[in-house]
Amino acid sequence: MAILLLADHDNATLFETTARALTAASRIGGEIDILVAGKGAGAAAQAAAGLTGVRRVLLAEADALEHRLAEPTAALIVAIASSYDTIIAPATSTGKNVLPRVAALLDVMQISDAIEVVSSDTFKRPIYAGNAIEVVQSREAVRVVTVRTSSFDAAAAGASAAPVEALPAGAEGAELSRFVENLLSHSDRPELGSAKIIVSGGRALGSQERFNQIINPLADKLGAAVGASRAAVDAGYAPNDFQVGQTGKIVAPDLYVACGISGAIQHLAGMKDSKIIVAINNDGEAPIFQVADYGLVGDLFEILPELERQL
Repeated sequence: MAILLLADHDNATLFETTARALTAASRIGGEIDILVAGKGAGAAAQAAAGLTGVRRVLLAEADALEHRLAEPTAALIVAIASSYDTIIAPATSTGKNVLPRVAALLDVMQISDAIEVVSSDTFKRPIYAGNAIEVVQSREAVRVVTVRTSSFDAAAAGASAAPVEALPAGAEGAELSRFVENLLSHSDRPELGSAKIIVSGGRALGSQERFNQIINPLADKLGAAVGASRAAVDAGYAPNDFQVGQTGKIVAPDLYVACGISGAIQHLAGMKDSKIIVAINNDGEAPIFQVADYGLVGDLFEILPELERQL
């Protein structure tokens, strides 16, 4: 049994989500190869080779793969799929973009957002915004799986590096899409998806100005990433990439501080796996308190500045 893991990277850096997905792959059982598809991605490939439990790293480099476009990446995976029983990727924007195409081209079903590996062909995944857990068994010749990386610890570095082998990349799929530009937001704070501490604000903050005045200073004191509920994002208080929830980012930090967030089911689906949840809300009946480890009922415009002063 062999497993192919699609690495998540930006050519220069291997993202931690890859190491977390590697933990899931190791629980399936079998020899694991990591595919690093990009251009000038040697550093990411070497980082992948240093992880525990990797048989080899396949490095495919081409102009069409530089920006990890879904079509050429999927075609590359399909070309080598016959050597593997399982194809797995983190359920990030790249994994969610590439693997459904792989599954369609292989004419197999995909198991999405797995949170637990029961056996080599059986997985658990959340449904109904996380209110129920579905057990899925696949009898496909090739299993195509994306994993929710917040449910798995990152694999550690190994004692020795696995070999890195060059994989020829064809031109298949390159004509179907083209890269135009990246419009990226830059921040000195930790990246939301991998942050250890997150401070999130909700619609109760009232405006973008008050969101920045109340949430940002506390996040700075804690060295935390900033998140937001969908309601706050829709109201324009925070950018889209701050959104935590079912239609935003799924996070599981060591500490999650929810400020003025009522706890709609879609938001809870994105953060309820956090190790410690602190809720601050003036409504003592808010659903967020049902999942919180610590709750404080009161005016967040008084509580957060005082908390910042105490810190």
